[in-house]
Amino acid sequence: MTQQSSIGTKKTKPPREKRPASLADFVIQFRWIVAVPILLPISFLFYQWMHWRAAIRAYLYGPPSEKKHSAEVQKVQASIRKRNPTVDGLICTARAPWLGVALRNSEHKRSTRYEVELGGLSSIVWIDTNRKLMKCEPMVVMSELSNATLPLGLAPEVLPELDDLTVGGVINGYGIEGSSHIYGLFAETCTAFELVLADGTLVRATADNEYSDLFDAVPWSHGSLGLLVGVEFRLIEIKDYMRVTYTPVHGDLKDVAQAFCDAYCPRDLDQDNPKKVPEFVEGIVYSETEAVITTGQYASKLEAQQKGNVINPLGRWYKPWFHIHAQTALTQGSFVEYVPVRQYYHRHTRSIYWEGGLIVPMGNHPLFRFFLGWLMPPKVSILKLTQNDAIRRYYIQRHACQDMLVPNHKLAEALEFCHETFETYPVWLCPHRLFKKGTGTMLDAEKDFVKDKYPGDTDYAQMFTDVGIWGVPGPVIRQEVWDGVQATLSMEKWLRKNNSYQCLYAVIEQSEEEFWKMFNPTLYTSVRKKYGAEGAFMSVYYKVSNTKKVKQVSGVSKDKKL
Repeated sequence: MTQQSSIGTKKTKPPREKRPASLADFVIQFRWIVAVPILLPISFLFYQWMHWRAAIRAYLYGPPSEKKHSAEVQKVQASIRKRNPTVDGLICTARAPWLGVALRNSEHKRSTRYEVELGGLSSIVWIDTNRKLMKCEPMVVMSELSNATLPLGLAPEVLPELDDLTVGGVINGYGIEGSSHIYGLFAETCTAFELVLADGTLVRATADNEYSDLFDAVPWSHGSLGLLVGVEFRLIEIKDYMRVTYTPVHGDLKDVAQAFCDAYCPRDLDQDNPKKVPEFVEGIVYSETEAVITTGQYASKLEAQQKGNVINPLGRWYKPWFHIHAQTALTQGSFVEYVPVRQYYHRHTRSIYWEGGLIVPMGNHPLFRFFLGWLMPPKVSILKLTQNDAIRRYYIQRHACQDMLVPNHKLAEALEFCHETFETYPVWLCPHRLFKKGTGTMLDAEKDFVKDKYPGDTDYAQMFTDVGIWGVPGPVIRQEVWDGVQATLSMEKWLRKNNSYQCLYAVIEQSEEEFWKMFNPTLYTSVRKKYGAEGAFMSVYYKVSNTKKVKQVSGVSKDKKL
């Protein structure tokens, strides 16, 4: 196999050893036989419940309010206060592991634990249109956010795309969208976190109150500091449509990286000039030589309906999946269209980016879309519920599902590394402005980035790119030997070497020592100690890693394997 390197030279890799087919290969290949007649209808009913949940509850119990929110929080406080630290296990939520979107096995919920129910915390408490702020509970999902805010001409600054991602999940875990080059991750748009600590105390943490250290430490902490029970975050004014421009890129991976960065990073470093920076950006890399960069600008209904403009309601069930539609730019050239704004926000939901095609291979066929497209997407958590440990291990070994956060000046190298290690396409590119903290947060900009800025960087933030690697690697498709664990270990090593980060929803294979070389433990460790999380909540490494789980004594360095 011959491939193009990022510096234009070619190198030949020895052919991989062939591997024998297994029963798991057969089960994965034909899972659509179960997915289409059984999982899709169940998923459809689930999504209908999520769509109407708020309205049903408001009809039965009245509209949400601070009083009702406080009553639910008090239940959480009372539950925690009943825990006997000398007998009961570490605190975790009672949410079943299969309900999460992440592929990892949630081993921490298989060990001794003290479960606290948060299912009642699933309401939007209030929306303040004057201050452009919103408060909701952690189990609210992204589809509910857009349903509630868009009719008001407002939206969250960052709205992660998949419908059933929860607010708590995208704060404690990872929440990114095509607007993150302006606003950062979802957690960075938040103005206040309400948390119940290990002793049952309720605190409201903001950037400028007595709990500011806790406020800075919550993102990416995965519920290891306290239980998140309420969130306040900013809203912005939006318009009815998104003007979407599709631009093809032909060349090597260095060309792809450069075109992506040029789409939103002015070379004169005028990064905060809205005339030079689009409001939404994403890239889809289809192969080592082809990609499509899409940019979006909010547009009024009047503009969209002007003569000659193309309006594409691409969210309708019978429409081609977004990544397939975008791919047409590779043959027809650059084009522009107007998309209803909510359909643009959730453009990858119906196909789960491109993972839906692995579950329902015929899902993008015109006949399937027309007759059964309204059943899409399959709900990932329900699919997980039907899997046994052997299938889960197969996914870890034969399937790539990772996100890398890399500085923009390392993007070309990262894409080349991904090709050589995973050879998984498409690859998703999404920008992320990483704000300079200087307080010891788990994530921070490179230490000296201000001294030698690259396009996209400012005095207060460095531009990163999320590289999403999701799908079946090329060697697996060709039935060659490929080890997902070793690929992940290689990726983690590359990230540590290049001041980059692994997204923690994914399978983590690196050791605890290596993990804390990638992430800064300074603030996290001090906050765990200060607010009594040690000995009450499992530390973040053991919650997300693929190690056999643990009996935790105290602190980051005192977690011991059973």
